[in-house]
Amino acid sequence: MKFDVITIFPSMVRSFLSEGVIGRAVKQRILDVAVHDLRSFTADRHRTVDDVPYGGGPGMVMKAEPFCQAVDYVSSERGVPDAVILTSPQGRPLTHQEAKRFNQFGHVLLLCGRYEAVDERVREAVVTDEISIGDYIVTGGELPAMIILDAVGRLVPGVVGDAASIEDDSFVRGLLDHPHYTRPSELNGRRVPDVLLSGNHGAVRAWRKRRALERTLERRPDLLVRDDLRLDQEEREIIKQLRDEQVSPGARPEA
Repeated sequence: MKFDVITIFPSMVRSFLSEGVIGRAVKQRILDVAVHDLRSFTADRHRTVDDVPYGGGPGMVMKAEPFCQAVDYVSSERGVPDAVILTSPQGRPLTHQEAKRFNQFGHVLLLCGRYEAVDERVREAVVTDEISIGDYIVTGGELPAMIILDAVGRLVPGVVGDAASIEDDSFVRGLLDHPHYTRPSELNGRRVPDVLLSGNHGAVRAWRKRRALERTLERRPDLLVRDDLRLDQEEREIIKQLRDEQVSPGARPEA
């Protein structure tokens, strides 16, 4: 899969691309990622990428021309992107389903904004998608772009060594993940649940399913009322039991 990133801080993104799972995928050429300095697409000797806003107000606005020229350059040199994403607080929230959608594309271009805002004409002229990583503000679009790249890139076959680990992640089915444990079996008086040490794979599967549903109900009950959530009969019965326990608290099954 191919990614392009346009930013005024290319070294920040390149550092991210040199480490971890994504870094290994880039080195192995499973992912093809090119980083472009937005200042290279300016026309003045100061390499200006921002200006004061029309109508007044605080901060500076990123100019449209450098972004438009950068997208034209990527399209001519690296192929026309299937999606041009602007990281933006006004965008759709980044979810697992959004990551899966972008993963179906062969080429994604990420635009990193900075300062007060990006000239609206960038959205009108070249952007296909605006994506937000959450209801908060960070200092620039580089971190959101790297998060999007990571969330989408890790779904590419071969990027994550054990593909089964992706299938069990939180949000893949719309639920949170179950608790995980490793050695030692006891730490400062806290023991690993006996069922995980039993060797009974059926009991382990049932425990993990129940704990995932329990955690989702406790922490993110909104996920359980989504229209696209598909639960099997066993899961529906577990949720009913858990809700009954919330109304009439009783003894829970041993952790």
